[in-house]
Parts: sequence; C-alpha cells; structure tokens
Amino acid sequence: MTYFWHILLNNVIPLTIMIGIGIILYRAFKLDIKTLSKLNFYLFSPAIVFKMLYESTISLGVLLQTLLFFAIFFAAMFLIVELVIRIRGYRGGMVPAMRNSVIFYNSANYALPLNQLVFVGDTFTLSIQIIIMMMQSLLPNTYGIYSVNAQKKADLRATMKTIFTLPVIYIIPIAFFMRGFDISVPDPIYAPINYVSNAFIATALLTLGVQLGSMKWQFNFSDVMLSNVLRLCVGPAVGFLIVWAMGIDGLMAKALILSCAVPTSLSSVLIAVEYDSEPEFASQVVFSSTIFSIFTVTLVIYLLQFIG
Repeated sequence: MTYFWHILLNNVIPLTIMIGIGIILYRAFKLDIKTLSKLNFYLFSPAIVFKMLYESTISLGVLLQTLLFFAIFFAAMFLIVELVIRIRGYRGGMVPAMRNSVIFYNSANYALPLNQLVFVGDTFTLSIQIIIMMMQSLLPNTYGIYSVNAQKKADLRATMKTIFTLPVIYIIPIAFFMRGFDISVPDPIYAPINYVSNAFIATALLTLGVQLGSMKWQFNFSDVMLSNVLRLCVGPAVGFLIVWAMGIDGLMAKALILSCAVPTSLSSVLIAVEYDSEPEFASQVVFSSTIFSIFTVTLVIYLLQFIG
C-alpha cells in the first residue's frame, strides 16, 4: 500500500491538478492548442532530452544491452497492437492513434521519479531509464509523425522534411558527443536550457488539459480500455518475457520491466493534436491510463520482489 499511496500522491494527483488547470485555462481563455503543441515539439522536449543525456553517466555495456531490450520490446508491442488493429478493423486516424497509445509510454516525467522511488536513488537503474527515455523521445518525433502522415497518404518528401525539422533528432547525438568529449556548455547558454527543461512537464500537462477541455467528452470506452490493457498489463508482461529470454537478472531486469509498466506518453497526444489524428481518443487514453496505473504499477512493483 505504501507504493499505492506514493504513486497516488506524488504522481497521479500532481499530474491531475496540472491537467485540471489546463482545462480551466481553456474554458476561460480558449487557448490555442496548436501553439502549445509546437512549443512542446520545438522547445521544451528538446531541452529536457539534452539536459538529461548531457548530465547522465551511461556505460557502453549498459547502453547496448538496454537498446537491444528496447528494440525487441518495441517490435513485440508493435506486432501485438497491429494484430489488435486488424482484428478490430480500425480505419483512418484510429490506426496510428491506437498504435501510438500503446508503443509510446511516459518514460520521462512518470517513469524517472518512479524508478528512483522503487530503487532508492540507484544511479545504475536511473541510467537504464534514461536510455529508455532517450528512445521514447526519438521515436515519436520520427516514426510517430511518419505513421500519422502515412495514414493520411501525405507526400513522403513533405513528411520527411517535417521530421528533419524537429530539433530532438539532432539534440540526442549532440548531447552524447558533448558528454563523451567532456565539452562544457557555457553558463549563459546552460541557464536557459535549465529554465526551459524545467518547464517541460508543466507545459506538456497543460497542453493535455487544454485538449481535454476542448473535447466534447464522448468517451470511447471500449477502445480506450483496450489501449489501457495493452499498455499497462500486456506491456510489463511482455517486458518480463523478454528479460527472461535474454537471461537478464537482478537490478537491470527489474528496472527494464518497470520501464514497460508506465502509462501512455503525452507525446501521443501532442502528435494527435498537431496532425489532427483522433486527438480526443489520444487524450482520453493518456488521462485514463495515468489514473489506472496507480493500481497496475503498484502490482508490478510488488511482483518485482520475486525476480532474482
């Protein structure tokens, strides 16, 4: 129960309050969701990715093993959700919206503090989660955008041009390069990076709130719950099977499984809003999966004690 109350008080309630403020602000001022979306894509998200990668201490061995795990996990979840999409007969924007709601998960502002709560500030498990966060920052800004535009049969050249204008694609190698060669960032530049990265969580949650505030709230119950089950229940189960198949044990196994158990990422909402691909469904999934994760993540944490 300790984990239950900690997740509720330190993750879900603060997130819900920020989302609620976004709803209120939209109702009062009719904020422009597209402007907020662009701020997240082009400013706040690149800043926090650079800061976390630049300040991290990640060994090559941990990096490669974690990337291999992530590649297998991503492929497995992709195949599972594709099977569900075909069985359910989704069409149009629901195809990338359902897919993104399952394969993109909240590996930053939810998973990072959760990792440090469960593993009591362990730097090794933190480095694993940062690698996952890096990939979960890169993929929505590349494959996520490509899949939405491909579904709309947008021009490939225009789609690729959009992807290559996103800063996060360049931020990741720059951060690794500067950290690897111990290149310091001048204080007058690093201070603004800190300011912007510290605002990422608040801005992303306010954006979700604004989107929820603008909706008619015709709740798509069956599809939303299906996405929640795939993300919160099937996700950690698949993570466990991959860890077992790869022969990973100890802290690394637990950190990897926990990384698979978190709710749907805000990036799925940002993509849906930016490219008008079922934004109401995406917003409902993020909000509901965050609430339901109180119970599912607590169960996963309890089961981790039985892993050697």
